[in-house]
Amino acid sequence: MAEIEKTFVVEKTCPICEKTFRVVKTRSRLMVLKRDEDACTHYENFNPYYYTIWICEHCGFAADETTFTTKIPDRHLTILRAVLLTKNIKIPFVEERTLGEASTAFRLALKYLDLIHGKASKKAKYAHQLAWIYREAGDKTQEDEFLAKAAAFYEEALMRESFPIGELTDNAVIYLVAAIYNRLGDRQKATSYLSKLISDQGVREREPRIHDKARDLWSDMRAAKKK
Repeated sequence: MAEIEKTFVVEKTCPICEKTFRVVKTRSRLMVLKRDEDACTHYENFNPYYYTIWICEHCGFAADETTFTTKIPDRHLTILRAVLLTKNIKIPFVEERTLGEASTAFRLALKYLDLIHGKASKKAKYAHQLAWIYREAGDKTQEDEFLAKAAAFYEEALMRESFPIGELTDNAVIYLVAAIYNRLGDRQKATSYLSKLISDQGVREREPRIHDKARDLWSDMRAAKKK
C-alpha cells in the first residue's frame, strides 16, 4: 500500500508499562501539495498526521513522540499507571491507520492529558491536528468541533503559559487563533487577533514572517467579504 511505503516500524519502550511496543513512523521525504493558512500541510497521497500519536499496544497509553521519549514527571506516572495498569487496556497494533484509528489515537491522547491536567498548548496541538485529519476526510462538522477546541486551548495557553514553547512564539499562536476563527466563520474574533499583530511594530521587526502572514490573511478576509 502507498502509505506503508512512506512509513517504517520501530520498537520503543513504554514509560507507563515499561514493555516494548511497536511504533509507525513516517519518512521525512514527503511531497507537499499545499499549506492552509492555519498551518495544515497537505501531502501527496498520504497524511502523516495519522501517525502523530503513538499508542502502546500493551497498556493503551497514547501521546506524541516527545512525550514518549522525554522523562514523564513521577506525579503524572502515578496517575497514568493507576488508570492504565489496572484496566488491562490493549489496542491492536496496525501498520496502516484508518481515519477511525487515527481519531481514536488523538482522542485517547487528549483524555490522558486531561487526567494529568496537561498543558493547554499540548491539548491545542492535538485538537488542531485532529481537526486537520477531519478536514482531509471532508467531515466539516468534526473539523469545526476540534478547531473550536484548539482555539480555546490556544487562548488558555496564551494566558497561562510562557512562550516560546519549542519553536512556537506567542505571536505565532495569536496568528493561529485568528486563522482558526476565520475558518470557523467568526470574522470578528479573527480580526481582533490579527489587528494585534498588524498594529504591533515589535512584531514587524522581530517576527516579519508572522506579520506578513497576518497581513495576507487580513487581505484575504477583506476580499472574501467584498465577494
